[in-house]
Amino acid sequence: MGFKARETAVVMIEFQNDFCKPGFPLYPGVEQILKEYKVIENAVELAKGAKAKGVLVVGCPITFEPDYKDLGQEFGIKANVKKGGTFRKGTKGAEFIDELKPYVDIYVEGKRGLDGFHGTNLDTILRYREIKNVAICGFLTNVCVESTARTAYDLNYHVIIIKDCTAALSWEEQRYAENKLFPLIAEVMTHKEFLEKIE
Repeated sequence: MGFKARETAVVMIEFQNDFCKPGFPLYPGVEQILKEYKVIENAVELAKGAKAKGVLVVGCPITFEPDYKDLGQEFGIKANVKKGGTFRKGTKGAEFIDELKPYVDIYVEGKRGLDGFHGTNLDTILRYREIKNVAICGFLTNVCVESTARTAYDLNYHVIIIKDCTAALSWEEQRYAENKLFPLIAEVMTHKEFLEKIE
């Protein structure tokens, strides 16, 4: 089954410097999978190819006020965000990576948690453009990507996970998500396979 370009969007979650670039706080955790999967290179190919075919490319960053007053819970993964000083508005670390900026059509606003839909304008962006197919990629595979994919499924979107444009903190977590979790709610494929299915 193919995907009509005008009914399809790529949602790119947290391709921000804090995750993607050496010297930034969260890079060491995902470095192995980033390099072995060539996540950044693949993501650029995905965004460039999708945009060329008329697919909507959506950037979905997470950002917080500099004092983290909008953080919410201060335990679990959010505690690590504050401890590491990551994703603060106005910082280089919170910016989307330069490689993807030419291809992003629109950015989601208001993401403060794991789910790209919760408290944001993502659903509005997609419904306004009559999007039916949502391809999701980014960080972390088994956290924000999974949370966003579950909600997209519950909202009756056709969900696609672009596995070679995602990264977790370990291959164990990555493979479990790809092989056990995602098939329950999505089609799982590489960026090349996805681009070949665009009509």
